[in-house]
Amino acid sequence: MTSDPTISLDFAHLEPQNLPSTGEDLLHRLRSALATEPFEMEAGLLRQVNDRLEQILTLGFSLEDLLQIGQKLLQAAPGQEATWKFLELCLPHWSEAQLSALLRQLLAVTEVIAHHASSHPAAQKIVSRLDRLSLQLAADDVRVLFPILYRLQQGSRSDRLESVALAERCLHLSTQWSDRITATNILLLSWLQNGGNWQRAAEIYQDYKALLRSFLQAYEAHPKAENLESLTQLLPVGALSFYFEDDPQNNRPFRHQIAQIGQVHLQAELSQNVERYRAANQARSSLLSPSRRKVPRIGYLSECLQQHSVGWLARWLLKYHDRDRFEIHLYSPRPSNDRIQNQLRLDYGDRFHDLPASIATIADKIYDDQIDILVELDSLTCLGGCGVMALKPAPIQVHWLGYDASGIPGVDYFIVDPYVVPEDAQDYYSETLWRMPHSYIAVDGFETHPPSLRRDQLDIPADAIVYLSSQTGLKRNLDNARLQMQVIKAVPQSYFLIKSFQANPEYVESFFRELAESEGVSRDRLRFLPDVTSETLHRANMAIADVVLDTYPYNGATTTLEALWLGLPIVTRVGQQFAARNSYTMMMNAGIPEGISWNDAEYLEWGIRLGTDADLRQDIAYRLNRSRHTSPLWNGQQFARDMESAYQQMWEKC
Repeated sequence: MTSDPTISLDFAHLEPQNLPSTGEDLLHRLRSALATEPFEMEAGLLRQVNDRLEQILTLGFSLEDLLQIGQKLLQAAPGQEATWKFLELCLPHWSEAQLSALLRQLLAVTEVIAHHASSHPAAQKIVSRLDRLSLQLAADDVRVLFPILYRLQQGSRSDRLESVALAERCLHLSTQWSDRITATNILLLSWLQNGGNWQRAAEIYQDYKALLRSFLQAYEAHPKAENLESLTQLLPVGALSFYFEDDPQNNRPFRHQIAQIGQVHLQAELSQNVERYRAANQARSSLLSPSRRKVPRIGYLSECLQQHSVGWLARWLLKYHDRDRFEIHLYSPRPSNDRIQNQLRLDYGDRFHDLPASIATIADKIYDDQIDILVELDSLTCLGGCGVMALKPAPIQVHWLGYDASGIPGVDYFIVDPYVVPEDAQDYYSETLWRMPHSYIAVDGFETHPPSLRRDQLDIPADAIVYLSSQTGLKRNLDNARLQMQVIKAVPQSYFLIKSFQANPEYVESFFRELAESEGVSRDRLRFLPDVTSETLHRANMAIADVVLDTYPYNGATTTLEALWLGLPIVTRVGQQFAARNSYTMMMNAGIPEGISWNDAEYLEWGIRLGTDADLRQDIAYRLNRSRHTSPLWNGQQFARDMESAYQQMWEKC
């Protein structure tokens, strides 16, 4: 990979000045401008070059020189429209080798700009243009297409729709095991995110499981059949099973096999880093004791230290940490200019580390900072965090929050509580389960905004019973959604509010309307809520509901906490996997067992009862309001003390 280019995001309008008489003069002035540090170019110069480029090409000007100019323009001025025009004019004339060189530069520039795109709106547009050009140059190279796919999945509604077709193309092009698995994983994620055809998603999931089994069999027979880099892609694979089935006894050991293969190959790829970390950690571990270092160093690693569920939940622990007893460092591979991240930067100063999205770079920084306990917050949601944990730059490594534990051998502990995993869960976890005394998460509460929705705006009578389901498209499991429809059908004058974050609204509405028709529920009883501009407004609008219908086999987490904070009753189904027990642990810690069900029949029973028993709803609201002052779920400061006690014990055991 090339070194980080200098990026200019200047979209200033270009006006022509002093038009030279020859194209050669223009190119000479352009070369001189590109050679300046810092880069400066007279207004309108590049546009003049473009106007005369066809003339320049007929004079036999060196295409190699034009390629070098194009590469420098990508480095210095990717945000200028004239740069794009220059590249488009040159593309038909460059050879395959020259286009390959341009593609390498495109990928390097895109990687750098994409790192800043979340905090710079102009950068998002540039990344989109760069991706389109890369697609034009490498339409059949899955290694180029995969990063573009991930960005499409995080983009606009049209981007997410486009990701489905492109994922299908990647699957068709993939020949290596790891590429086929990655392409199927991306395709499945695209279908789920869009909230589309659940039957199609279920078919892809069965293909996905069969593909993983076949890969493991092939790998056991020929463990060195694929290159090292491709197999590291498998580190975060497997999380999508949580949305389809609740079977940790079988799925977790399966996940451990995949994670172990990914770790082995990543460690082989970066063997020098691993040996350096291992030698230092062994030396430090033999001396780690309160008498040697009185202040343990704790590092938190996450791409989501911002306005994201992880950021909203983790901020309370980070706020209340006793920084006289612990030295805290935060590692963020994704910069953001939002309120959460800005506050963390302010609070932690030079111990908030903005880092490039490079596994080796992040691991080296953690190692150089001599972190004693590394706490990773994202788990299976990203390759970067999994990769860092696989390299083991810290002697003690912990998963907290995230998507359940990753199964990576380099992770020592997984933070849980008495409820969120069953008593026998240690039998099928590779990580040591560290059970907190109450809940694995606690917050002081949630900020809200004046609501923007009223019942009359939604054409809902004031005395109607309003049910709410507010989740991502990923969690729209067909069997659970059918059960929700049966609740609506059984409760007279009830309505169902449906909000699916980042899903395609047309797909979500079609899914629920077809399901309502099949269950004998009038479509008039469904209401679809759009996304809103802020989390605080989203929470305020939740209060329009009477009862929340939770999802299964992947429960709500942040949405459950928000509902409890607002005093709303919840109907949840408890399963065996971590993802199917989030609402259970939160409700138990809030002192509300009403609504907790262990099978479909109980889910339906509680859904009907909470919709028809106004006194019970009022009692739950009263107890939830009172729990704000008594429950461990709403005591971030005590939770911080409990986590620090856990860290201290881990450190002393090391």
